[in-house]
Amino acid sequence: MNKRKNKGIFRLRLTEDTRDRHLLSVIFTKTEFFVAMVSFIVMLSAIVFSIIAFTPVRTFIPGYPDARTKRAAIQNAIRMDSLETVIYRWELYAENLRRIVDGQEAVRIDELVMQRQNEGRDAADAGYLKSRDSIMRETVKKEEMFDISGKKQRELPIEGMIFFTPLKGVVSQGYDPVIHPFIDVTAPAGSVIKAIADGTVIYDGWSEETGYTIQVQHGSDIVSIYKHNQKLLKKTGDKVTAGSPIALVGNTGKLTTGDHLHFELWHKGESVDPTKYINF
Repeated sequence: MNKRKNKGIFRLRLTEDTRDRHLLSVIFTKTEFFVAMVSFIVMLSAIVFSIIAFTPVRTFIPGYPDARTKRAAIQNAIRMDSLETVIYRWELYAENLRRIVDGQEAVRIDELVMQRQNEGRDAADAGYLKSRDSIMRETVKKEEMFDISGKKQRELPIEGMIFFTPLKGVVSQGYDPVIHPFIDVTAPAGSVIKAIADGTVIYDGWSEETGYTIQVQHGSDIVSIYKHNQKLLKKTGDKVTAGSPIALVGNTGKLTTGDHLHFELWHKGESVDPTKYINF
């Protein structure tokens, strides 16, 4: 009867072999052994999970992003935002250049911002649209009241125009229509660069290659470009007159080896030799 009663009960005994002394003796059943093993596995899993989740050990797991990876991801996101800004500015520059070639006025950044802010209001308010249309018609009528000859007849050929010298200096490298479609004028740093004629600034900004750059649209589809400046004195949308200061001579950008003015002259979308029309 005792054998039946003790059936299913196990004993774990730890004995010292040299002295034959009992050190530990544990009695358990199958159920108790199963419960103990399950508890041990759960506790071990919890410990391993805590170590991986709350200590730097997780960074040693293949494929887990470490601090360097996160920093690189943030830097890439910043670069993406910068690239989007550069692409937007280049798109605006291309659009302005196209409008200049077509004889239209340049697009101003503040006008684009105001246009986006007023799009919803313009679409919802028909009366506002009518008033804007009436104002525009009156403005055009006043501008054309004394227009006798027309726009195309008022435009002069580039040979008949008088340009202001942008910078007095030495032409260190001349014009070549293929290799070097512009000229370099050497002058001391900080010398004042002036607009060659009346016009409107269509671009001012910075690039790694050309440094501080400013571009001016003039009449008769003429555009003048000034690069590697130390400082720009005008902003996009500003009106300039012939001889008015627009920048200072510098040495900014990668594509330069000294203080000078990189000067470009464009007529109807094609580069021309500035020395044919301007005395430096």
